Parts: sequence; C-alpha cells; structure tokens
Amino acid sequence: MKTSKIAYKPVGLALGAVSGMVAGAAFKQAWKVFGHEKDAPDATDEDRRWREVLLAAALQGALFATVKAAVDRGGAAALRRLTGTWPG
Repeated sequence: MKTSKIAYKPVGLALGAVSGMVAGAAFKQAWKVFGHEKDAPDATDEDRRWREVLLAAALQGALFATVKAAVDRGGAAALRRLTGTWPG
C-alpha cells in the first residue's frame, strides 16, 4: 500500500464525516422544497404513501452520494496539490 494512501486515511475519514453532515443538511433543505413539509418521511411512517417514502429515500441517496464524491475528490485533489501525489 502506498504511503500517501495510508497517510490520507485519517483525512478521508474526517472528510467523510463532514460530507455526511453537509449531505444531511442539504437533504433537509431539499425536502422542504420538494416535499413541502418540514420532515421527510421514514420508511415506517404508517401515514405516508409508498411513493412519498421511496421518493424521499431516492433523493437522500442521490444527495449523499453526490456530496461524498465531491468531498472525496476535492480532498484527493488538495492532497495532490500539497504533496504532488494522488492518494488512490
């Protein structure tokens, strides 16, 4: 395993935690716009329709994946600028 990859592990973990918080906040805001409600439905909400629950899950998954990829890519690019090597 390359040294840069090992050195990047703690940075990647920290960035992952930050990206999760950012994605969670983005999802809450997006649901307010698309769902016209304060809270998104949980899968076990008895009073919510299947369509609404699945739409919320799809939106949440798409936002989390997009934010995580952007943060991971940005962190790797920043490491390359600092050290001259790519962590992957």
